[in-house]
Amino acid sequence: MADEELIRLAGLHGVAARYTDWRGREVAVSPDTLAAVLGALGVDASTPGAVRDGLERAGEPGRALPPNIVVRREAGPVTGLVLAELRRHLGSGEDAEVDVRQGAEEVLSPPGADVPGAERPFEPLVGLADVPSGWHRLRVRRGGRTDETRLLVAPVAPAPPRAWGFTAQLYSVRSRGSWGLGDLRDLADLAAWSGRELGAGFVLVNPLHATEPVPPVGSSPYSPMSRRFPSPLYLRVEDMPEYALLPARDRERLAALAGGLRAHDGLLDRDAVWAAKLEAFEAMYRLWREGPRREGDGSGYEEFRRREGAALDGYATWCAISEEQGTVDWRRWPPSVQDPGAPGVADTPRYRSRADFHAWLQWRLDGQLAAAQRAARDAGMPVGVVHDLAVGIPHGSADAWMYRDVLAPGMSVGAPPDEFNQRGQDWGQQPWRPDAMARDGYRPFREMVAAVLRHAGGIRLDHAMQVSRLWWVPEGASPAEGTYVRYDRDALLGCLTREAERFGAVVVGEDLGTVEPEIREAMARRGVLGTSLLWFERDAEGRPKPPDQWRELSLATVGTHDMPPITGFVHGDHIALRDRLGLLTRPRAEEEDDHRRQLADWLALLHDEGLLSASPSEIMRALADGSTAYDAQVVTALHAFLDRTPARLKGISLADAVGERRTQNQPGTTDEYPNWRIPLADADGRPVLLEDLGAAFVDPNLRPGRR
Repeated sequence: MADEELIRLAGLHGVAARYTDWRGREVAVSPDTLAAVLGALGVDASTPGAVRDGLERAGEPGRALPPNIVVRREAGPVTGLVLAELRRHLGSGEDAEVDVRQGAEEVLSPPGADVPGAERPFEPLVGLADVPSGWHRLRVRRGGRTDETRLLVAPVAPAPPRAWGFTAQLYSVRSRGSWGLGDLRDLADLAAWSGRELGAGFVLVNPLHATEPVPPVGSSPYSPMSRRFPSPLYLRVEDMPEYALLPARDRERLAALAGGLRAHDGLLDRDAVWAAKLEAFEAMYRLWREGPRREGDGSGYEEFRRREGAALDGYATWCAISEEQGTVDWRRWPPSVQDPGAPGVADTPRYRSRADFHAWLQWRLDGQLAAAQRAARDAGMPVGVVHDLAVGIPHGSADAWMYRDVLAPGMSVGAPPDEFNQRGQDWGQQPWRPDAMARDGYRPFREMVAAVLRHAGGIRLDHAMQVSRLWWVPEGASPAEGTYVRYDRDALLGCLTREAERFGAVVVGEDLGTVEPEIREAMARRGVLGTSLLWFERDAEGRPKPPDQWRELSLATVGTHDMPPITGFVHGDHIALRDRLGLLTRPRAEEEDDHRRQLADWLALLHDEGLLSASPSEIMRALADGSTAYDAQVVTALHAFLDRTPARLKGISLADAVGERRTQNQPGTTDEYPNWRIPLADADGRPVLLEDLGAAFVDPNLRPGRR
């Protein structure tokens, strides 16, 4: 086939035929990759004839209006913006009558909100003073033809206050009451303590997304079974209303299980925790189902099920079938249950009964998530809990089963080759189809974001590029053989800011690594914060940026969960680890020399800012000798530096606060390193419990504003 025709067809569908690599070189994408990616988008490009047919169809006049029209409120009067968009699609010389039905496309309203629905009549657009933020129906009549489409009036996200807060991997933050993993009571207590006693304004936690209902339970919070629902692993058993009603012998048995988990000081064991909690959940569910219920208890459950609708039914049914089949990967199930819409799947009595159990767990999670955010706000936090949203889900997951119609078959999300991963990365996560999302009005995405924000003060979007473009890798190909696929950035950012407005929440995008410059500009225009990591904040000459050169609209931290904590970083632990695991791309001596130069630059800037009493050379000599004498001073100075930046939000990792040296996750590894299983501990590896946090801080004044 003619490459030019294939390239044209790819461009029409948002598939990149060329891209610029990490060295600044332009790379041509292979025809095989283009054909495979187009096939996943439902476009046949397998032969020259199919490509020509695709080009002809693309040039044919279709529906006059796109499935969605998105306008930004801050760009001008909404009525004028909508009319301008219509002229762009219909032509300036065509007369038309334009009506709007307000609120007809909203989903998952906040509790108590009165959102107008489809019963609202259409009103003339030009007769309205303005159109409010949100999703509406737009009707256009011209001549004898009437078209309807969705209209999203996207607001600017609520402006965040200036605040600092802790960032934490919640599962690692254990207390004397938790069952071997940090849970939602621990989150509530951490928020209440840090807000009331230290003046923190938020607490940012890892994704709490659903994990496997059968072992083995995956460790990574960023490879969930569902982003739509949270994991029951985070439930505090004793806080569930049924616990106090259990017979004494049952409570004694469960207390013994919990005691064994609390006594475990090694790596975190999710399988053991899930087995123990599952026994408790089943005992309490039987009590709830068979015994007398408190007033309003049953109606609350039914209201929750109605609110969550088909998504909850699908997820709970997936859990039930996974338990029966012994695997969560629905691609290995019998054909009769591989399709959630197949006759009888959801109505099979044994599935329906067990699905009710899993739906009940989600109801109890909803209550404890609400309690955590309430505790944060009651403690004076202006933001409260900020939840993380992972970039995707594995192919065999619940979401892949439920949302198959809007996911790309045979494709995985990853990253192209770069300086640190010269073969590229395949994350094994199935991407959304941008065309299918648009046809569906982005409903699954909107519902997912709304579910995360329902009991939160903010959301962090992992890998913010997911709203603009993603690197797709065809099945069977190497990560280097992928290409970028473009998404409707205006629509997806609009979905985010609309949900943030409805719930009064802050939005943070993790815009690190290879990021298009325009996405940072687009995020800023919409009030979406970026992410500023101290070690990465350098000017064009590679020098550390002084504090006044940092962004205001950002969450500023020293590092991230994919990097070693401060103490481990300054000692170069990450270089020794990567060398041991065979992950270095250049000799270890070169890595160490480069690390020392960069660290010396930062120490010099900290000293110039008056934040270090010791000289940089003195600290560097101590580090070379393996001395830890200056560790606490460096940790405190780095966070004091953050306080001098204009960043709206500043985060302090709990691991940094207690001097932990081990990283939570080492990219490029699976079983070679205990990723996501490191409990919170001090510099000597001694576990630090929630109740002992204050006493374990490397510096009691370690927080912005307390220098």
